[in-house]
Amino acid sequence: MKKKIIFICTGNSCRSQIAGALMRDAIGERFNVLSAGIRPSRLHPAVVKVMQEWGINIKNQKSESINKYLAENIDFIITVCGKANQACPNLPNGKIRVHWDIKDPFHSWDSADEDLAPYRIARDEIKKKINNLLKVEKSNFL
Repeated sequence: MKKKIIFICTGNSCRSQIAGALMRDAIGERFNVLSAGIRPSRLHPAVVKVMQEWGINIKNQKSESINKYLAENIDFIITVCGKANQACPNLPNGKIRVHWDIKDPFHSWDSADEDLAPYRIARDEIKKKINNLLKVEKSNFL
């Protein structure tokens, strides 16, 4: 059975979507990688664009509620924003919980090229954190 990792943010529109996509790209099919929100919204079009810059297509991903996963056995729970860290319900079957305080790139629903800089910053920071996590938790991911 595959281990599960979930990334949680408030709206599941930006940071947790980026984190989920980057983790899937990094570890392939070895894990079930999930993302969810405390108050799910919709996938942000700017996130789709900045992930496409790295050749990662996420345009069909959906914003989902953390409630969908409350009864799941989750091996790694990673919150990627302060609000989600504070409001995240107890996942009784969760094993390891980590918090990454990633600055919210959202400033509007625009996705013009001049609006992408904060999303790139968030993407790059999340990628560094994933790389560090994979180094530290290598035995859990291989």
